[in-house]
Amino acid sequence: MHGEFKVPGGKLVVVDLDVVDGRIAEFRLAGDFFLEPDSALESINSAVNGLSADAEHAVITKAVREALPEGALLLGFSPESVATTIRRALQKATAFTDYEWQLIQGPAVDPVVQMALDQVLSEEVGEGRRKPTLRIWEWEKPAVVIGSFQSVKNEVDLDNAKKYGFDIVRRISGGGAMFMEAGSVITYSIYAPSELVSGMSFADSYAFLDEWVIVALKALGIEASYVPLNDITSPTGKIGGAAQKRLGSGAVLHHVTMSYDMDGDKMVEVLRIGREKMSDKGTKSANKRVDPLRSQTGLSRAEIIEKMVGTFAGLYGLTPSEITPEEFAKAEQLVAEKFGTEEWLHRVP
Repeated sequence: MHGEFKVPGGKLVVVDLDVVDGRIAEFRLAGDFFLEPDSALESINSAVNGLSADAEHAVITKAVREALPEGALLLGFSPESVATTIRRALQKATAFTDYEWQLIQGPAVDPVVQMALDQVLSEEVGEGRRKPTLRIWEWEKPAVVIGSFQSVKNEVDLDNAKKYGFDIVRRISGGGAMFMEAGSVITYSIYAPSELVSGMSFADSYAFLDEWVIVALKALGIEASYVPLNDITSPTGKIGGAAQKRLGSGAVLHHVTMSYDMDGDKMVEVLRIGREKMSDKGTKSANKRVDPLRSQTGLSRAEIIEKMVGTFAGLYGLTPSEITPEEFAKAEQLVAEKFGTEEWLHRVP
């Protein structure tokens, strides 16, 4: 069995192993990481050999850590990342490059249809009717998108939302409220088979699925980084946030919204961003949290998207695609039955 894991912001970890009588055998660790002393590599190999093939992540991590000689130096990886790679090998996880990725750009549709499309396209990938897909969203009109478990009344000032013409919609993933206006944000979704994140914790998978966009932002001159659990940031401020949902159909939905040129003053009027929520962000003003991509690059939104798409294509390949009439029909049905209903919008009091 073979497993690979690119540590977000770090190095590639590679493992090869067999399973004999329910135990890991012939284990070998490799990668482009740095490890001192050299003998530590064989110490890790010896510690993993003989472990149960059902060993949990924490058990493998503990075995690797305890095997390290005193003063061992690990650069670009960790005992946790070795454990993740082992679990990915045992679960026969896949990599980005194992798939033929498709690209959907637009069209701009009603916000509630966007919510439905995320579910439909995820399910289509999970059930094998669509290849893994990267979708770049376009916004038809302003919207507040709240997380699956958020309360509308706690997150949104309904009077100001109405005043500024904002729709309020609920997505299927968790996380916080997002403030959307046409041309002000860059939103993308990744629809992939769940095997792509096999063996990973949610925390690992967030950074793993967004590694490519960090590469793209750095190519634009932004010192971008990922801050657990789900923030993309830079030294001058937060850029965006991610959310994720793993569906029973065998797919993972991962989507991100990044600010391009956001009206921070309007955002704090529409969103109820409380003092407690802001207290751990190191700022007293919500509109200072988000440093838009426009101010950091000087580029148009279209130019930034072009760089993002080019980076993904260069790393993993991309073929142009479109939302099919059948997929649109399924989305419209979900709007009528779920996303457009008061029961769904107010599912959390």
